[in-house]
Amino acid sequence: MTIMPIQQFDRQVESRLRERDIRYTAGRRAVVNALRTADGPRSAAELHEQLGTAVPLSSIYRSLSVLESAGVLTPHFGAKGLSRYEIAEWLAGHHHHLVCVECGAVEDIEIPPAHEDRLRRLIDDLATAASFSASDHSLEIEGRCSRCR
Repeated sequence: MTIMPIQQFDRQVESRLRERDIRYTAGRRAVVNALRTADGPRSAAELHEQLGTAVPLSSIYRSLSVLESAGVLTPHFGAKGLSRYEIAEWLAGHHHHLVCVECGAVEDIEIPPAHEDRLRRLIDDLATAASFSASDHSLEIEGRCSRCR
């Protein structure tokens, strides 16, 4: 994933929130920056563990909801009803996920451009065959991570 400089990143997030009359509070900034540097989507509990007492769990849940509604974060709904969040692709760049079916860990992966092109063509072919117009895609590969194998 492409990570832009923190100042530019924060300006873009702040601008998006300002357009929607939402303040970029210290708690929201902490959640965004924790997700910005994560290697995959994180749950509220995982964020709380990382942020410690700096941001109460109830504030993390509120921040996740507000940031999702503003389009800054994207939710991923995993096994057992666990929701994890990550920075939206317009900020973080296009990528896919490896999902561990055992522990639920989610890791971001980038596909080399040649493979991404092949994947887009396959998606377009499948969509066309179904009389569907695909606008985007995401790939989640399920299996077991190195810790659970």
